[in-house]
Amino acid sequence: MVLQRKFIPVRAAAYVALLVLATTAVSIAAQAADLTWKQLQPATPFPDRAAFATAYDPVSKRVIVFGGVDASGILLNDTWTWDGSTWSPVKTRVAPAARLGAALAYDRKLRKIVLFGGSTGFARLDDTWLFDGSTMKWKKARPKNVPAAASNAVLFVDPINGRVDMYGGRRKMFYSRDTFQWTGTDWRLLEPADSPYPRAGCVAVLDPLRKDVVVFGGISDNWVTQNTWTWDGNDWTQLSPTTQPDALYFTSGAYDPKLKEVVVFGGGDAAVDQDLTWAWDGNDWNKLRPAASPAAREQFGTVWDPASQQFLIFGGTNFGSGEIFGDTWVLTGK
Repeated sequence: MVLQRKFIPVRAAAYVALLVLATTAVSIAAQAADLTWKQLQPATPFPDRAAFATAYDPVSKRVIVFGGVDASGILLNDTWTWDGSTWSPVKTRVAPAARLGAALAYDRKLRKIVLFGGSTGFARLDDTWLFDGSTMKWKKARPKNVPAAASNAVLFVDPINGRVDMYGGRRKMFYSRDTFQWTGTDWRLLEPADSPYPRAGCVAVLDPLRKDVVVFGGISDNWVTQNTWTWDGNDWTQLSPTTQPDALYFTSGAYDPKLKEVVVFGGGDAAVDQDLTWAWDGNDWNKLRPAASPAAREQFGTVWDPASQQFLIFGGTNFGSGEIFGDTWVLTGK
């Protein structure tokens, strides 16, 4: 299936600069032979799509997926769930408008999923929606303070108070370095002493073992994104690991409690999508060597599902071929 590339934001201008990026030598960490990616065959497969928003919902004990774009280039506004064995559509009378490049995260105090922004393919959005896992319904929030419309920002759980924080994104004609926090009813702009360079499409994962959020990669105007930062709930800190992945963008990751590391798969690098698996141990990045891997891709979903004890990736697209994926994979082994 061929994806209509005009619907994937920030790519056109991005590749001119990406093609001239130099690749970086990386070290390879030894891995146990039983570590592998295994494709699942659920009775109802994941619907082919890319650039959707996803998060795990502890209330419904399901993975929540919203929106994205399909192989015909049509933007979507449907909601799907994963219950540990199958994908199911959720019928909702009210839902956010169709979009791609939005972000989701779970608010531990509010006990609801928060959605912000995204793009219609022609305009960025600034709306906030809440998904209640106890009723499986969407409700539009009406905050007094509204961040500028953004696509490909990242939302994540704050390591201190469990609220939803937001960083970066493409806003207006520029990339952002702003950090916001959702209070439960409103957005407030945080003012850390330092911030990562402006970017969109980066990976941001809460590491509960080390009580911080790790951020890597993304797209920016000057491509200063091959760096690793952590957010402790008060400030951003740039780290200096010995090894780092190449300048990945539109990748995804999650914390794997079995490995006790943040695991990141795929993403684009110099206009070529990758099928590599990386792990962050709190000090350094290590390239894992699973026996089998999913096809190279970007703009897909990654989540740790506590209910089924599975580390999953699903969907996405390969920019080179234009293929849209509807597969589901699980990382197994140690």
